[in-house]
Amino acid sequence: MKNIIVGLLTLVIVGLAVWTGMHGGAYNGGEHGKVIADIGNRQAATTAQPQEKSDREKENEELNALRQKAGNMAAFKVSDEYKSKCSSCHGVNGSGEQNGKKLMGPKLFGQSSDAIYTKLENFKSGRVENMVMKGLLIHMNEDDLKRFANEIGEFPARAEAVKSQN
Repeated sequence: MKNIIVGLLTLVIVGLAVWTGMHGGAYNGGEHGKVIADIGNRQAATTAQPQEKSDREKENEELNALRQKAGNMAAFKVSDEYKSKCSSCHGVNGSGEQNGKKLMGPKLFGQSSDAIYTKLENFKSGRVENMVMKGLLIHMNEDDLKRFANEIGEFPARAEAVKSQN
């Protein structure tokens, strides 16, 4: 019985090999081989001379730069650390919104430094369960937490200073 199964599997494998050879597989110089050769030629051509960006790509880069500039001008100045760790969930200005859409994190704007610090400690220690917050805070020390809390607590004063300048 084993010999019959092995014999049938061998015939199937040989049959597939013959079928692949007859239909011109990639390594047999068939149609797929031409596609692979074309890809190789394109890569050689692109590495030989850098291509200039299309007008659409240039326009998109300019638009993105303007959007970034407009977003930074409309909001008050925040640290790069806040932008990288907090703004995706709480908003660039701590409003809990971005472009009119509610974000995952709650509004931070208007909360006192002490309240923020207590919440950060609770997240870090696990007294309040939130895997995202705990992951962000796990390697921060007490001074880091105080620095974040103080920065967030200053948001209303920073916003008022920007408003009074305009």
